[in-house]
Amino acid sequence: MASESWLTQFPEMERADLVAIRKALDGAYRDFSRSYGEVIEAVFDPLLYFLVWFEKLLLSSPWWVVLTVVVGLVYGASRSWKLSLGVVASFLAIGYFGMWENTMRTMSIITVCTLLSIAIGIPVGIWMARSNRARSIITPILDIMQTMPAFVYLIPVVMLLGIGKVPGVIAVVIYAIPPVIRLTDLGIRLVDKEVLEAAAAYGATPWQRLWSVQLPLAMPTIMAGINQTIMMALAMVVIASMIGVKGLGQPVLKSITNQYFTMGLFNGLAIVALAIMFDRVSQAYARRTQRHLGGAQNA
Repeated sequence: MASESWLTQFPEMERADLVAIRKALDGAYRDFSRSYGEVIEAVFDPLLYFLVWFEKLLLSSPWWVVLTVVVGLVYGASRSWKLSLGVVASFLAIGYFGMWENTMRTMSIITVCTLLSIAIGIPVGIWMARSNRARSIITPILDIMQTMPAFVYLIPVVMLLGIGKVPGVIAVVIYAIPPVIRLTDLGIRLVDKEVLEAAAAYGATPWQRLWSVQLPLAMPTIMAGINQTIMMALAMVVIASMIGVKGLGQPVLKSITNQYFTMGLFNGLAIVALAIMFDRVSQAYARRTQRHLGGAQNA
């Protein structure tokens, strides 16, 4: 009888413990955000200034100047006139349907998020490739980051920094950075050991082997990681619009709440056009890098 009463009370005891833990964690995070929120906001002020400046630059520049620069970058990376003409057609269609400003806002946020992901992800991937201990610690963190629902990232960021551009950038970077870290680690680890031994035999230091041998040979794999990071960042655009990130995501969100089918379709197609452009350009650049390395090795 005693054991049965204990078993019947166990769910209530468990729920009470969980409620106490949740309240303690919520209170601790709330106190932390109130105490250090302003300090953390000040740390991200340079990022906010750069975001605002870059967005204003794209919005205030004449459309033909932006289009010329974008097409020049696309052709420089891909060496493909077909892809360049496709980009011209896509941007002209975006402008014709009145989505130019939101597209520029989305491009600014995606560009900054991608640069941040590369600046953080590649060094972390290099660290993982050079240290098995670091890899064993970081890999579970990446697993959590990739499996956690995207909406969950918004909760602590909004509690800490409120709504706006910087919280959106942080949420997008957290969501999109795992692929570039994983594939940087994988690409460096897949470099042929015989090539590294040959470099060491010629007297190359570990850093020289990294910069002159491992990173160039791993570049196609790293570019694949950057490609996936860009795709995931674009997928986060609509979700980030919930916390005040302006761009193509806000009309899509508005169309969902108000059942505007055409608005959602057109802005969704604009996001798809950006995704295809970034995808094709990064893939073309990776193929060019692979051919260049193959030719150098054959020589």
